[in-house]
Amino acid sequence: MVKQEGQMTRLSVNINKVATLRNARGGNLPDVLKVAKDCERFGAQGITVHPRPDERHIRYQDVRDLKTIVTTEFNIEGNPVPSFIDLVLEVKPDQVTIVPDSPDVLTSNAGWDCIGNGAALKEIIQRFHEHGIRCSVFLDPDENQVEAAVDTGVDRIELYTEAYASSYRADKEQAIQPYVKATKKAMEVGLGVNAGHDLNLRNLSYFAQNIPGLLEVSIGHALIADALYLGLDNTIKAYLNELNPTY
Repeated sequence: MVKQEGQMTRLSVNINKVATLRNARGGNLPDVLKVAKDCERFGAQGITVHPRPDERHIRYQDVRDLKTIVTTEFNIEGNPVPSFIDLVLEVKPDQVTIVPDSPDVLTSNAGWDCIGNGAALKEIIQRFHEHGIRCSVFLDPDENQVEAAVDTGVDRIELYTEAYASSYRADKEQAIQPYVKATKKAMEVGLGVNAGHDLNLRNLSYFAQNIPGLLEVSIGHALIADALYLGLDNTIKAYLNELNPTY
């Protein structure tokens, strides 16, 4: 799916940090399911979770429970280890985003090498497609990798935006260029474009304005941090306004 003129960029809220806070104390405060429902009620067009094998934030059971209450788009991110694949096939979310993070990393820190891992990704994506699940792969803004992603059969790419975010203040024009080029290439070859990682209220608007094919962003850490000061309702509306100024 390629974004059409006038189409809004969707905001999917990653609620991992809510689960991290819950797990720090035990019990069910804050309630991950209630937060997900509130995010939707406040205007979010999707809920994202990234369960890891050690369940240090989102737990596998959370994913199962969320499937029963999420009414917008449900996106599950993760490294396609056997337990993750089994979970996705069980839950059947709207979208799965395949991320190459090893168990010991604090957060995702690189995109896929679709050239070297194309065959393995193709097999995994085919399994997900058999169950009607849209597939996205986490990718660095590299035109060669975008072209290689086509051969995996994936529907979309999710551009890894850490490099953009870290360079934004120093030179935002230079920081955005690889993403513009990668997006143009994706649109040429018929891939949809998502984005995520370190996007926030300071850098999101410029990114969205310069990536006209942007279908969806997944934002968690910064959004939840902003909600501590602004409140969840106001924060979600602020992010929606940065993405789509006429919202």
